[in-house]
Amino acid sequence: MREVMTKTMARNVFYGGSLFFVVIFLILSAHSVRYIVTESTASVELTDSVAAGKHVWERNACINCHTLMGEGAYFAPELQNVMARWGVEDAPEDAFDVLKGWMDSQPSGVEGRRQMPQFNLSDEEVRDLANFFLWVNKINAQDWPPNDAG
Repeated sequence: MREVMTKTMARNVFYGGSLFFVVIFLILSAHSVRYIVTESTASVELTDSVAAGKHVWERNACINCHTLMGEGAYFAPELQNVMARWGVEDAPEDAFDVLKGWMDSQPSGVEGRRQMPQFNLSDEEVRDLANFFLWVNKINAQDWPPNDAG
């Protein structure tokens, strides 16, 4: 083997390596998209109410305190599995009632406890948010959160 690399050899290594990694990138991207579409999300059950609940989540900046599938601030509990923790993941009307009661009781005023602000959401906004949490609860989060408490 030669001790000196010529310009042609360097160019061939560059183009060959670049082509190899572009092909690997495209294969991994296709695999990720296929996984997300077919296995990860519950996209079949995505409704206008779920989308509206996501807008309520964003409009009120809930992610500034809570996490959703590990994304967000760690000031307040993880909410990916909140409906399962409350035991209402299969009952949309119960999910609305529990979430409405929780939201109406805030701030709780318990001494020494972090306080959630009162957002004064309408019943429709709370219902949309509950539907969003029900939908998020059905996503295959690959064992996230690591414990049931969120």
